Amino acid sequence: MTTRAEVAAIIDHTLLKPEATGAQVAELIAQGAELGTYSVCVSPSQLPVQAPKGLRVATVCGFPSGAHATAVKAAEAADSVAKGADEVDMVVNLKLVKEHDYAGVEADIRAVKEAVGDKLLKVIIESAALTDDEIIAVCRAAEGAGADYVKTSTGFHPAGGASVHAVELMRATVGDRLGVKASGGIRTAEDALAMIEAGASRLGVSATVAILAGLPA
Repeated sequence: MTTRAEVAAIIDHTLLKPEATGAQVAELIAQGAELGTYSVCVSPSQLPVQAPKGLRVATVCGFPSGAHATAVKAAEAADSVAKGADEVDMVVNLKLVKEHDYAGVEADIRAVKEAVGDKLLKVIIESAALTDDEIIAVCRAAEGAGADYVKTSTGFHPAGGASVHAVELMRATVGDRLGVKASGGIRTAEDALAMIEAGASRLGVSATVAILAGLPA
């Protein structure tokens, strides 16, 4: 998976800046369609959007802190699905992770999974803020709750974004049962290929144009 088209096909082309305008989102969608990305990922307040057939629409939930009440996360996710989101990327409750209340983490995720129904749920674990043991435990909680993917980062946490080590550890934990999404700080073709080599099956990036420009056609 090294050609421009192959990498584009696993990219969530992302615009989550809170000041993003509707016009910028429309531009993102047009760009995603032109580049052949898997999806576009926008803030829930931007929904609904008009995307061409074949380009999926992803959004976020409990973003970026994850510190929202579970009922609020579930309501936000349900609203996003009602407005056309195909996929929802939720942020875990990091307080519960740091307190090692993994039953609580799992319950929080399960409530959102129930809210999205048959739509795809990715769980952002904010790996740069976690120990290896916490990464493993929260990945297991996500799997237990019925999530479809685990995702490294929001890209907004001061601890940092995706790392090769975190992706490798997440993939080793979930095996081929769940997808692994690398997101946060991936800005070059080399970054993207390193994440794919480490086990990422999806990439969340805003630097899509630059990344794809660095790959062979």
